[in-house]
Amino acid sequence: MSILYFLIGCSVLLALVFLCAFFWAQRDGQNDDLYTPSVRILLDDKPPAGEEK
Repeated sequence: MSILYFLIGCSVLLALVFLCAFFWAQRDGQNDDLYTPSVRILLDDKPPAGEEK
């Protein structure tokens, strides 16, 4: 029975860690622009200067 208390404590601690990571990511603005990264892969890269075909 004591293992259940240990596992509940571990799960609550893990949930708090993930919650802190989520709020840290939100404060740093990692989810501000969700559209551009998905479209950027469709755009062609500009050729480096000096290389012309």
